Amino acid sequence: MHIAIALFTIFAAWRWGDWSKWKQYHSTMLYIVTGGLLYEYLTRSHPLWTFHPDVLPDIKLVVLIHAFISMPLSIFIFLSRYPAKPRKPFRYIIMWVCIYVGVEAVLAFFGRITYDHGWQLYHSVLFNLMMFTMMRFHHVSPGKAYLVSIVIIVALMKWFQVPLS
Repeated sequence: MHIAIALFTIFAAWRWGDWSKWKQYHSTMLYIVTGGLLYEYLTRSHPLWTFHPDVLPDIKLVVLIHAFISMPLSIFIFLSRYPAKPRKPFRYIIMWVCIYVGVEAVLAFFGRITYDHGWQLYHSVLFNLMMFTMMRFHHVSPGKAYLVSIVIIVALMKWFQVPLS
């Protein structure tokens, strides 16, 4: 499933991404990679969600595929098709939250992702809403987005009692 998601994301990026402007989105694509890898590092002894391999031999490969392929390419599509009209952005973000949560629900149904330490699928809905909002915010104002990200990370670690050790 994880490989299928990555392959579909590559196809979708090729089909719907605006490759003429990819450099405009590059820093935000790296921001999501950093966030995903930071999650893996900070929660290594207290994960809130865990991917499980299917055809891949190792969970580390699953994490790397999501971190370096699925996440940045989907953010590339998200940003390159972001609407300019004032009322449309909220609906657009909701659409992407639904896509991410739908994929996650399928992964959960087939046992390719599990939750722990109080995390549930509804937390992913809220997290994705915040994440897509932060992706746009980072694209527009990276410095401020990094500061807000630190606050969000600390708050989530406190809320879910993630130890620093």
